[in-house]
Amino acid sequence: MPQPAFIAISHGTSSDEGRLAVSRLFDAVADRLPGVEVYLGHVDVQEPDVATTLEAAEGPAVIVPLLLSAGYHVRVDLQRAIRDRDDVVIAAAMGPDARLAEVLAERLGPLEPEQRVVLAVAGSSDERANDDCRAAAKLLADVLGRDVTVGFLAAAEPRLDAAVAEAARDGDVVVANYLLAPGYFHDLAVELAAGHRVADPLLLPDDAPPASLVELVVDRYEAAASA
Repeated sequence: MPQPAFIAISHGTSSDEGRLAVSRLFDAVADRLPGVEVYLGHVDVQEPDVATTLEAAEGPAVIVPLLLSAGYHVRVDLQRAIRDRDDVVIAAAMGPDARLAEVLAERLGPLEPEQRVVLAVAGSSDERANDDCRAAAKLLADVLGRDVTVGFLAAAEPRLDAAVAEAARDGDVVVANYLLAPGYFHDLAVELAAGHRVADPLLLPDDAPPASLVELVVDRYEAAASA
């Protein structure tokens, strides 16, 4: 029996660097799934959109959200898109996951003992997604062996600029970047960090995606496919 198709759905971005970074992750995952039909679509900004991508995948399929938390796009947009497709299932979002925390720590690099860490996250109107981001901060704190606070870029409080200002009362601040790839939110994080160092996002356009993130997406697909 053939394996269900792999449908990766990203948020979408107008950033050329962000598009390249995400497409490199998709290509690396596709290489790990020989014999599986693979498709890449987006919930916003880019084409093909979710509906068009689903039309291309005519048989059984697994949607893997290339999203770091299960917010509105996962719980509403994608669920609505598959309501007439009983042969399509939605896998878990990428985060929170310890493998993401490990990559975040690598992006931060060596830290001084007195440095404070703030995790920049996109934020969501769905509080469950914000809780996912808080859980990601706890995972990063476990890796780093120090406290990590959260600063939201939209839709929730505290905003990143406020979180950075609060942390800066106790010393130098470095901002960990819980964003998948370069784009609007990364640029906003740099602006709101007000001169404090902002680490690179999880994916970079000029580098191969971290092997652990490729493994993470493959695991999400295989878990949903086997279920």
